Amino acid sequence: MSLLNNDRRFDIDLQYGQIHERQVADMLQNSRIEVKTERGLWAKTGNIVVEFESRNKPSGIQTTEAEYWFHNLEKDGQILCTLVFPTEVLRNYIRINMPSVVRGGDNYTSLLYKINLCELMKYLGEYNGQSEL
Repeated sequence: MSLLNNDRRFDIDLQYGQIHERQVADMLQNSRIEVKTERGLWAKTGNIVVEFESRNKPSGIQTTEAEYWFHNLEKDGQILCTLVFPTEVLRNYIRINMPSVVRGGDNYTSLLYKINLCELMKYLGEYNGQSEL
């Protein structure tokens, strides 16, 4: 049997879970979100890409007004994971870490930040809510 609080009481963990369920519901129902889907290459490289320019005009992370950035990780037509970032946290990561830039999108007309997932997770683990670490 699982013991969540070492005393067989689930009430504290239940309350904690319900608070976060409400936060996710609120995010989906009442916030502006941007949803991007990363196709299978991420599984081979360990990287995702985040567009910031298309056809010589700002786009993606530079122009979104979304409060949350959803980044689906898809492989073989199936979404395996969705990463969700407050948009400003992802922007801060990019600003501080200055990831390399690659071309992609339709006819390679977009510029994208190439972000290593392990480095991004390390940054998030060290993130203290400030714009800089």
